[in-house]
Amino acid sequence: MTKDKKQFVCDVAIVGGGLSGMLAAVRLTRGGKKVMVFEKNPDDRYICNSRLTAGIWHCAQADILSKPDFLEERIAIATGGAARPDLARAVATDGIRAVRFMQEVGIRFIKGPMDYQSFMLSPPTITPQGRQWEGRGGDVMLRTFEADMNERGGQLHRGYAVTHLIESGDQVVGLEGQMHSGEFFQVKANSVVIADGGFQANHDLIKGPITQSPDRVFQRNAKTGMGEGMRMAQKVGAKLSDLRGFYGHVLSKDAFTNDKLWPYGWLDFVLAAGIVVGKKGDRLFDEGLGGVEAANAIAALSDPLDAIVIADENIWNDAGTFNILPPNPRMVDAGGTLIKANSIEELAQLAGIDPANLAIIISNYNQAIQNNQTKNLLPTRSVEKFKAVPIQKAPFYAIPVCAGITYTMGGICIDADARVLNDQELPIRGLYAVGCASGGLEGGVKKGYVGGLVKSSVTGLRAAEHILGQARVS
Repeated sequence: MTKDKKQFVCDVAIVGGGLSGMLAAVRLTRGGKKVMVFEKNPDDRYICNSRLTAGIWHCAQADILSKPDFLEERIAIATGGAARPDLARAVATDGIRAVRFMQEVGIRFIKGPMDYQSFMLSPPTITPQGRQWEGRGGDVMLRTFEADMNERGGQLHRGYAVTHLIESGDQVVGLEGQMHSGEFFQVKANSVVIADGGFQANHDLIKGPITQSPDRVFQRNAKTGMGEGMRMAQKVGAKLSDLRGFYGHVLSKDAFTNDKLWPYGWLDFVLAAGIVVGKKGDRLFDEGLGGVEAANAIAALSDPLDAIVIADENIWNDAGTFNILPPNPRMVDAGGTLIKANSIEELAQLAGIDPANLAIIISNYNQAIQNNQTKNLLPTRSVEKFKAVPIQKAPFYAIPVCAGITYTMGGICIDADARVLNDQELPIRGLYAVGCASGGLEGGVKKGYVGGLVKSSVTGLRAAEHILGQARVS
């Protein structure tokens, strides 16, 4: 090591202080390891997705208390079979074990509003007032982790941006980077865990696999996930998963200029009951697939800001009022655009849509619903997840929308113990990737959503246990 850099020596160096990194750190310190966490943000309550999270643990929108075989099947269905079998089994098996470990550390949960949401961080982050993260949910979780880690000799270094991994032969043996003060540092470690989240806030990286217009996709996140860990891992031979797919929601287009319109209330349930069209009036994709796939489809449009949700009075007063902090009335109260008219033709003119074409599209859509022939529409309209509702009761509504990206699903390829894999699918010694920095479970062609929190907690726990020599059979 050179003398012009601040030097550290530890058993395990962790890059990133979010859920996956901090859970791994706590498990490791409880196992007797000397652990150092390096977080690039210098603030005491550094912003990251884990601090802003709604805090609901689920597995492919199923209760993590369910039997592992059932959860594994849910993962396969959600991802179209693209999830790595060993990772799917690990998450299906250990989701509840990760939560029990968190409870042992002192993190509290309550039951969420949906049947499958047995575990939601307490105090809730989602309140009637909207975003309230300080002293709630993820904020309390991270501070609880830090206190437990500190009690056992672990260290969290704020303002330390890791830039490179250090290799010796075929093994990763440390890292180096630059402190917020400008000083450089270097760390010697037996193991390195990459836990710096996804690459959603890096426009260069999301251009291509996510969208062709990064500036027209709304960053519904902490804006800290830049993919540095993925880049560093690639340089030492790591394989990357399919990078297509992100978790997110469909928001009012006005979120770009109105901070009150994110992260809630989203329009997922409104569009899943109604339709989404472009300025020509044509439907753009299958609305029945739900909000996450709709957000991905909108982001992939040639112009992601061309999408408009169309609904009628029944949809707006039913689906529009469903869920926590729904868009009716929250979006309107917050200043989001809601175009209202007593006829489809008038609505189209006000929204800048081709009136004649929109009228034809809605007429054909309503007829297909009446005849149970929505599968024959182009694009098709599936009804397995969400019921299609006729657009026929005035007044009618048009809502200009955007895709809001929360985290990217693809990343560094790992096995069930979160070991980073090379192009030959062999582990790179000394290197692990956890949470949303990892790939292979979610995303891909189907943009299959499993759950960022369950993925982060399980991979963090399993990485720590593998380092401790307690690898589990999946």
